[in-house]
Amino acid sequence: MRLDLAYDGTDFAGWARQPGLRTVQGVLEETLAVLARRDVALTVAGRTDAGVHADAQVAHADVPASGSALLDAGTVPDGLVRRLARMLPPDVRVHAVTLAPAGFDARFSAVRRHYAYRVCTAPWGPEPLRARDTLRWPRGLDVAAMDAAGRGLLGEHDFAAFCRPREGATTIRELQHLRWAAVPGERDVVEARLSADAFCHSMVRSLVGALLAVGEGRRDVDWPASLLTRRERAAEVHVVAAHGLRLTGVDYPDDAGLAARAATTRAVRTLGS
Repeated sequence: MRLDLAYDGTDFAGWARQPGLRTVQGVLEETLAVLARRDVALTVAGRTDAGVHADAQVAHADVPASGSALLDAGTVPDGLVRRLARMLPPDVRVHAVTLAPAGFDARFSAVRRHYAYRVCTAPWGPEPLRARDTLRWPRGLDVAAMDAAGRGLLGEHDFAAFCRPREGATTIRELQHLRWAAVPGERDVVEARLSADAFCHSMVRSLVGALLAVGEGRRDVDWPASLLTRRERAAEVHVVAAHGLRLTGVDYPDDAGLAARAATTRAVRTLGS
């Protein structure tokens, strides 16, 4: 069963269930368990950190084909999305519930994740209705310089300098898109758009922090790319606040390619593989 959902991460301690803390996974699994009358475990496309938002997150759950309110004789009941809307808190919304095709895995079948990071340079800060998803940056930024620096990071690299290490996890990623631009219709707001096959822990926020240093003129345009030679986290890279970051989309192959993609993703990755 595939769930397409969104959430405001402000009042969550991240996606992943943690004892004694309010998390997106915890709230969703508890609500689904009430409907299913049994425990429901979710697998997510991208585990967001505390304070990070999602416009278009994807998760899946394995559930019995019948005997619960989640599936009835192998079909999703009409009105399930409305029932979830009534039961879930207002900072989590499930947009769609569908039967996943054979071989689908929300995490391992994904071919690409998309993120956006919003920054406001107005002296008064973000407008009140955007304060929860926009970073206040009280200094001017050279957006063209940040954009140029971002292009130097594109491609498959070891992004160890920009990632918080996790035992046994690779930091090799393919950064496919990174652009900075002014947000149309919003004064003094710029946004970074990033896409990659996957992102390691804190990678987006570290990349944004490095590029903001370029935008301020504190670092040269080629400085972020020069860090790709590091094999450990670069202490001089500032990790920006979580609340400016949103997961904006997850891409999957066609149904025939889902299982193969999952097998490829699970394989140990090295540069050039």
